[in-house]
Parts: sequence; structure tokens; C-alpha cells
Amino acid sequence: MIDSHAHYDDKKFDPDRDEVLRECVSQGVTHIVNAGSTIENSRISVELARKHPFIYAAVGVHPHEVSQCDNNTIDVLRELARESKVVAIGEIGLDYHYDFSPRDVQREWLSKQINLARELKLPVIIHNRESHKDILDILRNEKASDIGGVFHCFSGSVEMAREVMNLGFKIGIGGPVTFKNAHKPIDVVRYTPLDMLLTETDCPYLAPEPYRGKRNWSGLIKIILEKISEIKGIDYYMVEEATAKNAIDLFGM
Repeated sequence: MIDSHAHYDDKKFDPDRDEVLRECVSQGVTHIVNAGSTIENSRISVELARKHPFIYAAVGVHPHEVSQCDNNTIDVLRELARESKVVAIGEIGLDYHYDFSPRDVQREWLSKQINLARELKLPVIIHNRESHKDILDILRNEKASDIGGVFHCFSGSVEMAREVMNLGFKIGIGGPVTFKNAHKPIDVVRYTPLDMLLTETDCPYLAPEPYRGKRNWSGLIKIILEKISEIKGIDYYMVEEATAKNAIDLFGM
């Protein structure tokens, strides 16, 4: 089982981080990609990857935080990305729901970080909330299809999924696919070919049912795999094997 998007740098894991990570391994989790959201959290992601053989890091600045970026940010990310276990630039993107950073600043830093990823030949982990048109335009303009990546915690429609996959990007599926009102995620999973799906938790957030509202962790990835298996009407182990291969191939783990 592979968790392609986690945040074990989050303070919610401070009391028992090592214990939780040991339990992940005992539950059969073989790889975790820990995604950065700030420069500091990206550094912590790299430290976690150094410490734990099964953790890999992504480094990047989340759209909520890009207003804090400065002239040194790209140089710092470039240096962090020299670590052998850094497998992606992310999570990066646009978030027009909260607008914690001005939209023009979000767009500027998405472009800059995609350019860094292209320079380093690393895939990108994309955060997209209520910004579908702008994010697709930027990905096309910056030739992001050269490197590919994943739309993490995909929240769009089947039509959006088609456009994302046409750009060569994978679809990240997490806890929301199990929620009672999960019509769009279920339609997207049903539509998306198995070789384009990744599984993720976004832990400590977005725990699947019946744990919704509680602290999420990578051991719950099994619930996501079971739900995908149910939606597609195919064997659980076929889903587990295929999504693991997709993540290993994308991130070079």
C-alpha cells in the first residue's frame, strides 16, 4: 500500500509521530510521500525521508503560503531537491476558495515552481481548489506535461479529470471518495483508468469514513483501496498492485 500524499510534519503528529509511522509499516504501508507546504515544512519532509527508509519527500510552497516567498525561495527549494529521496515538487497550485494569498501571487509562484520542476526533471504535486481554468492554463503554458505529476485529492468533475489526464497527470484519490455525499469523486473513479489513479490520505486531514473528523494516518489507505475496488467492481489486490505501480513509476521510488 502506498500513501502518495501525507503531512507527517504536521503538529498533530508531534505527540506520537514515530509510533504512528511504525504502525504504518506493520499495516503494510510500503511507501509514503510526505509533501511540503512551506520552506520549513519542506525541510522537515526531507529530514523525515532521511530518517525513515519508507518515506520520500516532496518540497514546495502551498498556494496558501506563497505570499511569504522571496527572492531566495527557489534557490532554497532547488538545494533541498538535491536530496536523493526528494521525488517531486509540491504541493503547489492554486486555491481560490480561501484566497489566503492574492491570486496573482499564487499564479506567479505556481509558474515559478513548475519551471523549477522542469529544470530538475521532477513531477509536480498539484493542489487545485476552485481554480480549474487558471490551473490548466498555467500547466499548458509552462509545459508541465513534460514532467507530469498528480492532482492531489482530486475534487473536479469527470470532464476536468479528462483534461488533467490529457496533460499526462494522474488523479489522486483520498478519503472524500468514502463520504456519504461523494457523487463526483465516485464518478471520477469509475471513469478514470486504473493506470491513472494514485491513493493518498492527506493525513492528518480528510480521514475516510467511518473515521471522518478524526486524525487521519496512512494505515487507513486500505479503506480508500477497498472503495476504489468496490466502485470499479474489480479485485482489491488488482487495485492495490496497480496504484502502487503508478506511484512508484511517477515518483521513481
